[in-house]
Amino acid sequence: MKTIGLIGAGHIGSQVARLAVANGYNVVISNSRGPETLEALVKELGTNARAATPLEAATAGDLVVVTIPLKNIGSVPVEPLEGKVVIDTNNYYPQRDGQIPELDDESTTTSELLQAHLPKSKVVKAFNHIYAAELTTHGQPAGTPNRRALVSAGDDPSAKGTVTRMLDAFGFDTVDAGALKEGWRIQRDTPGYGPRRNAEELRKDLAAAKRYRDK
Repeated sequence: MKTIGLIGAGHIGSQVARLAVANGYNVVISNSRGPETLEALVKELGTNARAATPLEAATAGDLVVVTIPLKNIGSVPVEPLEGKVVIDTNNYYPQRDGQIPELDDESTTTSELLQAHLPKSKVVKAFNHIYAAELTTHGQPAGTPNRRALVSAGDDPSAKGTVTRMLDAFGFDTVDAGALKEGWRIQRDTPGYGPRRNAEELRKDLAAAKRYRDK
């Protein structure tokens, strides 16, 4: 049984934890406020989950999900994540994160920022364009007609393969957007950001996406 570490226990983090436990993973979940604040969630998740610090979650996870406000990614532990697949769920919201010049001028993407912070990790973009509540209600078995699809983006093919297999277990097809730098195609205000899409529809949305400067 593999262990998923979660750095962040908000809407997306808690939902990923629920899906992980339901699919046989161990979960180590953390937030910035301390393990004691996660007591109710861990009780709900059951014996395969425990609360910890971000450092402990990073160390324990075979795969680690970073799902914290973008402005806080500098706090993500680096050394424990070396060589590991790290899923980035983030979106850039200036009203929350403050202005980030390299995102404002679109010279990089949120996931590339996390990859730069974690140079020896394998960062994959995922989970950023679905409403949290739908993670546990929209999943369907593989082969279901019109199954919902989610996007991944990353520079390491094997890491994306790991994420694809996990998404499939969680009930979703995966559409590969390409390298991390292509993650902008599913950022906020793009066609695929938010609505339910099957794989064919999502590929069309990615192709139709425009950078903010081109709108």
